[in-house]
Order: sequence, then C-alpha cells, then structure tokens
Amino acid sequence: MFSSFMVNTWLAGSIIAILAGVIGFFVVARGASFAAHALPVGAFPGAAAALLLGTSTLGGLVAFTALGVAGITWIGRRARRDVATALALVALLGLGALFLSMTSEYAPEVESLLFGQILGVSSSEVAFLVLLAALCLIAVGVTFRPLMLTSVDEDLGHALGISPRRADLVFLAILGLATAMAVPVVGTLLVFTLMVGPAAAAQLLSPRPSAALVLSTVLAITTVWSAVVLSYATSWPVGFFVGAISAAVYVCARLATGQGSRASRHNRPANPAEASTKRLEAADNLTT
Repeated sequence: MFSSFMVNTWLAGSIIAILAGVIGFFVVARGASFAAHALPVGAFPGAAAALLLGTSTLGGLVAFTALGVAGITWIGRRARRDVATALALVALLGLGALFLSMTSEYAPEVESLLFGQILGVSSSEVAFLVLLAALCLIAVGVTFRPLMLTSVDEDLGHALGISPRRADLVFLAILGLATAMAVPVVGTLLVFTLMVGPAAAAQLLSPRPSAALVLSTVLAITTVWSAVVLSYATSWPVGFFVGAISAAVYVCARLATGQGSRASRHNRPANPAEASTKRLEAADNLTT
C-alpha cells in the first residue's frame, strides 16, 4: 500500500482532497452545486478534442472549463443561473459528441476521465497538480472576504461595496480550474461528489464558517484516503468508494444533526428586520 508506485497516488489524492474541501465549502455555501457538476462534465469534451488533436488532455480540460465559465457568466446576465448553467452544459456536450464521433481511439482515455485514474498518476502530474492547487488556494485566500460575504447574502455584499457579479465570476474561475485539475485523478463523474458531500456534511455539523471550512477539508481527505485503502484491499474502483463514502458521511451528518435541524426551524427570524440583523452578525463572524 505504501510502495513506490503508490506514493504518487497518496500525494495526488491528498492534493485533490484539500482543494475539494476548500472549494466545496464555497460551492455549498453559494448554492452552486449544479455548476460544480456541470463544469467537469462540460470540460469532458475538451479532453475529447485533445485526444482528437493529439495534444495535452489537461490543456483541453482547462480550455473547455474556461468556455463553460464564460458561457455561464454571459448567459447568467440574461437568464437565471440554473438556466445559464444548463445551456452552457448542453452546448459543450454537443461539441463533445461531435469530437468523439471523429475518432475511434478513445475508449481507454474516456473511461479514465469518467471514473478517474488515481492509481496511475506520474511524478510530473503530481508536480503540476501542486502548482495548480497552489494557484487555486492563493486565489481563494485573496478573495476570501468577498466570496464569503456574497455567499451569505449578495445584497449584503453589494451594500459593503462588493460586486456580486465580479465575485461570482472569480468563484466560477477558481471552481473551473479546480475541477479541470481534479478530473484526471478522480474522474468527471466524481468531482461533484467529492466537492459537495464532505462540504455539505461539514456545514451541517458546524455553524461557524471557519470551523466548517476546516472540517470540510478534513472530511474530504478522510474520504479519499479511505477510498484508496478500500480500493487497494478489494480491487474495486476508487471512484465507487469516493462516491459511497461521501454520501455516507453526509447521511451520518444529517442524522446526527436531525434534532438540531428541527430546533432551527423554531428559531427562524419572525420578521425581515430580524433576519437582516442576523445576516449582518453572520457577516461580521465570517470575516473575523
């Protein structure tokens, strides 16, 4: 399990888990789960185009993720976010179907991109993952306050001088880069699971954003490490265990906080003024 060829697996999995835990926190807080699903799926045609042209698969993923971010942002100015995300997704998938129809030598690559190939990560790929993860985490650190405030309430962020549209574009760009980076490791179909499951569980378990952010990262790392161990022991796909463990963690968190959720319904603000006051207090806590 700790032989030389598994070292890169542990490193790559840990990098992706840390990134998924941090980005996933904002995905859940901003209600952007559909975008977190659509961007990696929409990036998949980029890999098909790269296979067709004989170029870097990761480059194709990043390029089509950028197209997805641009499409969601542009259409989102004229339509609801979910509509914009769906339209960008179907447009990219249409291109993917075209690219895949133009080549017959893609089956192994397609399978690895759909379900991940964490056991076959090279040292050069790990180094590239470190670079991209550092860029994403630095971007999150620089934009932490605007992202957090607009996640609580866009109107509140605007009142404090933060452009919700600009913050949304920055967030989508970070999310797009993170998902493009994670696809070759955990697969298109499971990036969404790894980003949403642990983060959603963390926010159920902790009302404090800072604690929930740390817990989201810890749960994501635990999920990936457990999946690698179980895959090594059973020879079952890593992706299966990532999805199963993420779902189980969320269900357990939901059950553990079931009584608290019922109590929270009785403690809802009775009027808009009280709700606004609570949002302002939350904003102060988020940035301290």
